[in-house]
Amino acid sequence: MADAARSVTPYWELTFDADEDVDGPERDRLLAQVTERGVRDLVVFAHGWNNDRSGATALYRRFLAPVPELAPKARIGYVGVIWPSMRFSDEPIPDFPRSVAAEEVRAAPRPALDKDTRRALLETFPGRTTVLDRLARLLDERPAGTEGPAEFGRMVRLLLEPEGRRAVADTDEDGEPAVFTGDPVAACEQFAEALAALRPAAGAAGFGLPNPWDGAKELLRQVTYYQMKRRAGTVGEHGLGPLLGRLAKAAPGVRVHLVGHSFGGRLVAFALRGLPEPVRSVKSVTLLQGAFSHYAFSARLPHAAGRSGALKDVQRRVDGPLVCCHSRFDTALGTIYPLASRLAGDDRSCAGNEIAAVLGPRWGALGHDGVQAVPGTARLDLAAALGGGLPASGCVNVDAAAVVRRGGAPTGAHSDIVHPELARLVLAAGRIA
Repeated sequence: MADAARSVTPYWELTFDADEDVDGPERDRLLAQVTERGVRDLVVFAHGWNNDRSGATALYRRFLAPVPELAPKARIGYVGVIWPSMRFSDEPIPDFPRSVAAEEVRAAPRPALDKDTRRALLETFPGRTTVLDRLARLLDERPAGTEGPAEFGRMVRLLLEPEGRRAVADTDEDGEPAVFTGDPVAACEQFAEALAALRPAAGAAGFGLPNPWDGAKELLRQVTYYQMKRRAGTVGEHGLGPLLGRLAKAAPGVRVHLVGHSFGGRLVAFALRGLPEPVRSVKSVTLLQGAFSHYAFSARLPHAAGRSGALKDVQRRVDGPLVCCHSRFDTALGTIYPLASRLAGDDRSCAGNEIAAVLGPRWGALGHDGVQAVPGTARLDLAAALGGGLPASGCVNVDAAAVVRRGGAPTGAHSDIVHPELARLVLAAGRIA
């Protein structure tokens, strides 16, 4: 048991590598002990972007800390999923107190890619040391003209190689995101304009052409996130899903409740797709600011009736509700995500705070406006959901803006998830008394 998770017991960890393989001893320990410990309800939590095990376990400890007091008689066990993702060091950390995160953001000037971020990038893109060194130099030097940003974009593309088995997109539309395949200078300019629009003082900013270097780091960040997003789906479908099938055989009376933040939401959602038939042990799913398409569960895309989401109808694999928490304050998913997700071939231009209006809902994320284009999806605010309004099954959108609201550009409130109300929501979704 990890020291960081002593407040919630019994606690196990499941560590997956980039090829979706789980640590064998950890897996065997869970399968052997979950029944021995008398667990009836097992909460399985997957983190979003994070750099190390300690950061993930700290998130689990803080988020789940209220649960034992909220459900003192329930026989609950906890699993922390550890999977290889990464966080840029200038982003808020969901498990840190706000004051600590704020101090990190306000730290003294430093290189565009500090040593911790560079180390994480090297772990994410092994064998790309030369490429990452060149990217770091370009970000620090910011050469004038367009040749520098153009080179930067070309170097970023060298990082985009599929890992392991073929990754699954959120929908069955063809193409790679346009920011990775189109004009790199234009992509950097679009990110620069979007980031400027998110700053608190944006309204007072003067007019002028965007400097592509102001968006170059965001292009690198989004390529990294694209890699993490693909990996999350692979680990979920081919790693966690089959393991939950084994758990159902080893402990047939255990009720499983999946929880995921950001890309961890994509991981647990794709685990449903990898869940063997006829397993029905998953009793609830709670997606906290899910960083994947809001059309992922749709059987029919509004803009392409012959196409569907990659997870169409998988909510039927849940013997209970699939709850999607969303917040309009999550600017990472409301502004940057649709810009980064727009597929190649979509030639509509977009800029700054006009992104949502120009791109429309096609490239939206679950964590910003909830599940879309799934008939029968219930829509509740947080108070109603906690007051007994959650339906017994199907997709449920819960507006969590009452608590998920604090943060800074470019991520907004994306990491603002450690609230007792959201822990209560997990219990309510799983009917854990």
